Amino acid sequence: MPNLDRTANADHRQARLSGDLIAWLGTTRPDGRSHLVPVWFHWDGESLLILTQPHTQKIRNLNDNPNVSIALDDTHSGQDVVIFEGEANLTVEMPEASRLDAYFKKYETLLAEMEWSPAAYLADYTQAIIVRPTRFVVW
Repeated sequence: MPNLDRTANADHRQARLSGDLIAWLGTTRPDGRSHLVPVWFHWDGESLLILTQPHTQKIRNLNDNPNVSIALDDTHSGQDVVIFEGEANLTVEMPEASRLDAYFKKYETLLAEMEWSPAAYLADYTQAIIVRPTRFVVW
């Protein structure tokens, strides 16, 4: 993986990836059309964890083509853009407990508002996607 920490705006990028709640995941359908969906995510400084239901269009797309684009949701009228390209890996097992704990800590307020426990969430969202960035675009 290229050294992405030396790119412009690295500290700001890290802060956005750690704090933002929604990212847009772009995948490619087998016929070449794009597929874009909002996702919850956890950034550990090197990769993005996304938990999803296993029988979705994004999973079918990733089985054919692991290349993705990620865009953070809040751009402040286009003045705070964080986008990255990367490669997704569909994992067979859930990530380690500490990573899942961090994921659920990030979303504990939203989960409480939805009256959804981490256990109930994991009962439905059984597929983990790990995305490793290959290129950042920040402005």
